[in-house]
Amino acid sequence: MASPRCPCVQDGRDRRLCVPTDTSVLWLRRDLRLADNPALVAAAAADELLPVYCFDPREYGDRPFGGRDSFRYLKTGPHRVRFRREAVADLRDRLRRRDSDLLVRHGRPERVLPAVVDSVDADTVQFHTFPTPEEMGTEESVRDVFRNRPVETRRHWGHTLYHVDDLPTRYTRIQDTYTPFRQSVEAAASVRDPLDEPELPPTPGAFSSDGLSAGEIPESETLGVESTEPDDRGVHPFPGGETAARDRLDSWVWEGDNLREYKQTRNGLVGPDYSSKFSPYINEGCLSPRTVHAAVDRYEEERVANDDTYWLVFELLWRDFFQFQFAKHGAQFFERPGIRDRTGIDWGDPETEPTAERRLRRWRDGETGIPFVDATMRELNQTGYMSNRGRQNAASFLANDLRVDWRHGAAYFETQLVDYDPASNYGNWAYVAGVGNDSQNRSFDVVSQAQRYDPDGAFVTHWLPELSDVPGDAVHEPWTLTPAEQRRYGVELGIDYPRPMVDLS
Repeated sequence: MASPRCPCVQDGRDRRLCVPTDTSVLWLRRDLRLADNPALVAAAAADELLPVYCFDPREYGDRPFGGRDSFRYLKTGPHRVRFRREAVADLRDRLRRRDSDLLVRHGRPERVLPAVVDSVDADTVQFHTFPTPEEMGTEESVRDVFRNRPVETRRHWGHTLYHVDDLPTRYTRIQDTYTPFRQSVEAAASVRDPLDEPELPPTPGAFSSDGLSAGEIPESETLGVESTEPDDRGVHPFPGGETAARDRLDSWVWEGDNLREYKQTRNGLVGPDYSSKFSPYINEGCLSPRTVHAAVDRYEEERVANDDTYWLVFELLWRDFFQFQFAKHGAQFFERPGIRDRTGIDWGDPETEPTAERRLRRWRDGETGIPFVDATMRELNQTGYMSNRGRQNAASFLANDLRVDWRHGAAYFETQLVDYDPASNYGNWAYVAGVGNDSQNRSFDVVSQAQRYDPDGAFVTHWLPELSDVPGDAVHEPWTLTPAEQRRYGVELGIDYPRPMVDLS
């Protein structure tokens, strides 16, 4: 235990006695919320509480992918940097309105936290644990620095719908396909109720002194990217923070009454309400899956329960599945052969093969000559978001049609996505590339998909204005236009819009 501290209290005989004060440091990570936050609830049981957030330099800038056949990429792009900065600022505001505060530092947690603990003479460091290798590595570094000190580190699990301790079988033994996992969990486990927001104890006295200031949120440029604002063409501006998350939950579920038709609309491409748009808030921890689940339960009780309302829970379970899969398989998910150890696929390597490098570049820039893919990639580049349908088709095109090392595509999504989660992102990419959690061929017929989900070309022409005059029956296959038709519609292939990289027929 740390040494006793004043203030002193009086006993019944008017004597002043010094009593120990229990102080807890809450290390916040991707859990930027006050509601349903197990680590916060545990930390708030102390006499004093100091929440801390670290902008870890290892999460920003140009970084190595790691492992065999490594390459370098931008770790966190401008869209997620903006969202995260706003989420941290919102959390600080929410804490200050409750007479608490948030200490912000730009540095490695294993270096920042010991100094903070010493400054406030803390007894415990509370935090959430995450199953992916980088997050686990950082966590172990923090635990190591306190291992021989009188400070206890306490881990909490709080980012999935089902708690890891409530699974019917230990996570190391769950099956590697989704359906058996879903069926077993739905039959033999239950979702815990969300935790209420706790009453917050005061911050330690040292925090308000000149020696331990709250700190400034680093500017985007400090984190290695240019600042950006939401693009008006995007499906949603995605303001960061728990306040915006709760607003979105209320507006989409209750005001918009969108849940009753969700399964029918979820494959949409244009507009704010075809899907919930909860993913950035869940993945940055501004909104918990259990809070969403509770809203679905209430909606089903008060309005309607059907396949559409269930489907949102079904997708939260998909997210859980990948979280537990990464806990089971760890770094193997990030290897090119994947968890299935498929070494027989001839992947093009952009690091050593000019053709693969050129294909990757054109895919990233939305210049493949395949309108549905290009529109999806331009939406990603400009907004940090893309639909579920767009993600699957863009990933399949790079991995299965161009045969470029799928990890480069997954890493580019990591850079750009405002709702990036390591398990969901790399798990889904491996799944589509045929090296992950399914033995079936997951190659998509991109043109057929475009014609089915964007029949009038509204999505494609929204992001590819050069094709705006091409009629809907040809806009997904502009290479079929005759020279006369190209002149009529104002698009010359190879000049105004690229010729297709590959013959999809």
